[in-house]
Amino acid sequence: MITQEMIDRINELYHKSQGVGLDEKEKEEQKMLRKAYIEAIRTNMRANLNNISIQEADGSITDLGKKYGNIPQV
Repeated sequence: MITQEMIDRINELYHKSQGVGLDEKEKEEQKMLRKAYIEAIRTNMRANLNNISIQEADGSITDLGKKYGNIPQV
């Protein structure tokens, strides 16, 4: 899970990189924080997509999470 403090630190490191630059430790920290941020975005996107249902032309409802996602069908 990504916290507001982590996002603030990502932004702080970005602004510092544009100004005076980052040392190797800060570059590694920035890389790890960005990776965690991207993973959180992907997890949220998967969860949202798995909750989409569509109504077919015949009136039936297709749960796309069960059909295409990793959600077990009940």
